[in-house]
Amino acid sequence: MKNVRFGIIGVGNIGTVHARYLLSGIVKEATLTAVCDNAPEKHPAIRHLVGESIPLFSDAQEMLQSGLIDAVIVATPHYDHPRLSVLAMRHGIHTLCEKPAGVYTAQVREMNVCAQECEVVFGIMYNQRPNPLYRKVKDLIDSGELGAIRRSSWIITNWYRSQSYYNSGGWRATWKGEGGGVLLNQDPHQLDLWQWLVGMPVRLRAFCQFGKHRDIEVEDEVTAYAEYANGATGVFITTVAETPGTNRLEIIGDRGKVVVEEGKLRYWRLRESETAFNARWQDGFGEPECWEVTLPVAPECSEHHVITANFCAAILRGEPLIAPGQDGIHGLTLSNAMHLSSWTDDWVDLPLDESLYLSLLQQRIATSADKAATSRTLDASGTW
Repeated sequence: MKNVRFGIIGVGNIGTVHARYLLSGIVKEATLTAVCDNAPEKHPAIRHLVGESIPLFSDAQEMLQSGLIDAVIVATPHYDHPRLSVLAMRHGIHTLCEKPAGVYTAQVREMNVCAQECEVVFGIMYNQRPNPLYRKVKDLIDSGELGAIRRSSWIITNWYRSQSYYNSGGWRATWKGEGGGVLLNQDPHQLDLWQWLVGMPVRLRAFCQFGKHRDIEVEDEVTAYAEYANGATGVFITTVAETPGTNRLEIIGDRGKVVVEEGKLRYWRLRESETAFNARWQDGFGEPECWEVTLPVAPECSEHHVITANFCAAILRGEPLIAPGQDGIHGLTLSNAMHLSSWTDDWVDLPLDESLYLSLLQQRIATSADKAATSRTLDASGTW
């Protein structure tokens, strides 16, 4: 194989993004050869987008069995990501899944098991991971330059969404249609990056506000506090109702501090570790000498096509994935744990109680507003 033939399942907002860059040829080793959407009323617009020569399917299985594709991008609503990814992998199709991997971890765990059983490449569209800003932060941490992590905080509030946004789709911001709010819809990239950089906590306490600022069922404001095995702590703050919003990541280590904000990285390096300074210093007031260091960082880039190009390289040449599909469960675990902590008004230890989470989610789905034209029911096993 010299070129990967792609299909797309779900040609909505994000599916259209994928179709456009595949059609443009920016990913040299990829070609769009089929698309699928189960909403017939969208087909004229999709046909206008992709042209007359690319087959348009209404049924995902028919496209997967057509022999026209080697790989698929799953870009449907959240609940369908695991089911369709598993279906594709079972047909021997390399699978690139949009974020989030799913709505609840028990569902995604099944997807990961399937990925291990099938000899296909499985990736997730975490297009923030290639961003040079965050890759440099990871390098500072993994190399030991920053020292042992002591604290992290992420304020990510530049997700402003008006009430009209939520009114634009019957499935939006409902437990039945989306399974969550700002954590599941806007924050998957930040939750993934947070754990990718500083690791997974051992427990957390969260305060989710449901419909505080918008007439919606799900969370529109969250403050969470996390504790890590080495004694480090972390805070995650997010909302859809602040303007102007903030996107500031701050990580403090034993040897310095790094801040990512407004597309820039700032790094302060201690001449000696805080631990060593504290052990030797006998003169009362004082602190380690600190330098702000200018680091070479490439311009910010978070384009989806970077992940897709890497996905092709993994298929064609076995190159490592930037965002392996199995990693999708980690950020989702944080999201589920924040919900569970708020629902139970208590700390949540990780790994979380998946059956308890699913049970409480089912209760909310059962009373979810039936805004959508087509409703769905979740059974006791967690399937639709």
